[in-house]
Amino acid sequence: MEGSGSDYDGDGDTREGIAEEIEGLQELLYQAMQVYAAEVAGTPIVYDSHAYPYFFVDTDGNGELDEGEAVFPNAYKAFTGNLLKAAYNYQVSLKDPGGYAHNPKYIIELLYDSIESLNAQIAEPVDLAEAERDDPGHFDATVEAFRHWDADGEVPGTCARCHTADGLPIYLKNSVNIASEPSASLTCTTCHDSLTEFTTYISNTVTFPSGARLSFGDEEPANLCLNCHQGRESTVSVNRAITTAGVGDDDVTDKLTVRNVHYFAAGATLFGSEAMGAYQYADKDYNGRNFHVEEAQICTDCHYKHELNIRVSLCGDCHDNVETQADVRLIRADADDKEPVDYDGDGDTDEPIADEIASFQAALLTAIQAYATETAGAAIAYDAHSHPYWFIDTNGNGTAETDEVNGGNRYVAWTPNLLRAAYNYQYSQKDPGAFAHNPDYILQALYDSLESIGGADAVANFTRPAVKAD
Repeated sequence: MEGSGSDYDGDGDTREGIAEEIEGLQELLYQAMQVYAAEVAGTPIVYDSHAYPYFFVDTDGNGELDEGEAVFPNAYKAFTGNLLKAAYNYQVSLKDPGGYAHNPKYIIELLYDSIESLNAQIAEPVDLAEAERDDPGHFDATVEAFRHWDADGEVPGTCARCHTADGLPIYLKNSVNIASEPSASLTCTTCHDSLTEFTTYISNTVTFPSGARLSFGDEEPANLCLNCHQGRESTVSVNRAITTAGVGDDDVTDKLTVRNVHYFAAGATLFGSEAMGAYQYADKDYNGRNFHVEEAQICTDCHYKHELNIRVSLCGDCHDNVETQADVRLIRADADDKEPVDYDGDGDTDEPIADEIASFQAALLTAIQAYATETAGAAIAYDAHSHPYWFIDTNGNGTAETDEVNGGNRYVAWTPNLLRAAYNYQYSQKDPGAFAHNPDYILQALYDSLESIGGADAVANFTRPAVKAD
């Protein structure tokens, strides 16, 4: 099924039955157990599913169950804790022959984790490079996006649209969500209104946090993506907070707090100034929607609908160096008819556009930290994985350390200027695909933030992308 499209056993076949994926992982686990038993436990092991106690000493060390080995006096007794856990999970997977139907994802997780645990102790680990533990994309039931509310037993209405299986259909019907029970992941019915025809819900226009109503076109299924991949803040909400605070650009106030754009606002980035997802300075112009090549205009042109991976072959049609998912970050996005621009001033016009953006980000974070110390009067540190992301840098070393990353140490010395720059830094971090979605727009927002908070000297070696004509 589309919800189990991962290559769990790493054999390159994603069309085989889920039972065969489990069998593949069983074989890998048995291999890891035998290597571990010989190397770490010091006694080779073999298995017989029909003879108690199932695990026996491999007396000749040939890796095969030979005649006379599957007898009780030859029972395996050299278990370590690690080997025992793996052997138990291996047995669990075999003794429910219907596990592929009863709860296949659970069995896959047990097998994968057992292999990984044994691998940590053996000289030549079993190859899991191509194997997958979890389900693809929106079907991954293990990620924080679906597990965050387990202890609460309820997903708030403000989150339910994108973090529950029924949230989007409810929103499309009622234009609002209410609190819902947590769901394991999204499901087929999150996007499809028919499970016989597999038609999708209609979403002709999508309202973004800025209030802009945008669309890829009437009855375009990719509009569904925009309902969630739009962020939760915008230029409008940042300006509203600053206006409410009623202070000067460089005045510290306790009326300002972090404005968190949230995660993967790819749709807002793609539409650029039309969505106003990043903070746009009033005296500056910005690029609008990023129109790439004709074959790559909307979300589902570039991403597989269910797995969410990038269609690498599409990128490879124009970019010779792109053969894998990771290679996409190597793309340089200059137009063929224009001279490449060295945006970050490092003298390299061949480096990937993602690296140009990374240079802007690094410079902006340095400027934010200098401003926080010198103007706001309190050192600041950033942690991308811990809300609210910005913390007081108590020891002033520029790094968010474990004892600093907690809600009680959240940064509170905000000025309007600092808030704008920090918002754009966070925005650029939380759309890791911005280099493809709309690189010039992101570079423009980062440049303006750097100039605003660091002055002309801060951008002396940087170049702001030109604004494209409509």
